[in-house]
Amino acid sequence: MAKQKLTDNEQVTNYITTSIHPLAATMEALRQVILDADASVSEQIKWNAPAFYYNGAMAAFDAKDYKRDIVVFNLRKNDYILLIFPTGASIDDDPTGILEGDYADGRRMVFIYSKDDLSSKKNALQQVIKNWLTKVQK
Repeated sequence: MAKQKLTDNEQVTNYITTSIHPLAATMEALRQVILDADASVSEQIKWNAPAFYYNGAMAAFDAKDYKRDIVVFNLRKNDYILLIFPTGASIDDDPTGILEGDYADGRRMVFIYSKDDLSSKKNALQQVIKNWLTKVQK
């Protein structure tokens, strides 16, 4: 019998539940905050980590522009979860001030250090995602 491929959601669940990262519980809470930001946000494993993307119709674009990708986890450090917004520079209206960095390639970052830190940044993070979604070329 052929092994059934896991759905994107199941792959993310498996990734988080089997993670040995010290902030795995925070990872799960962060996942929910991101998914709860808007119904047009979906998840997958991309770049060897949980990643979140716009799931709706879009105007044609070069896949190397990463216009569908909203945010991806970077888990290389044990004391925080680094959220990378590959096209974060497009969010020119960040009244929350949560986005960090000014990289030539357009990336912006958010650092999450704990569940308490996530709780304090939840509304700002969801606002940034909603602002990003308004920039999607449909």
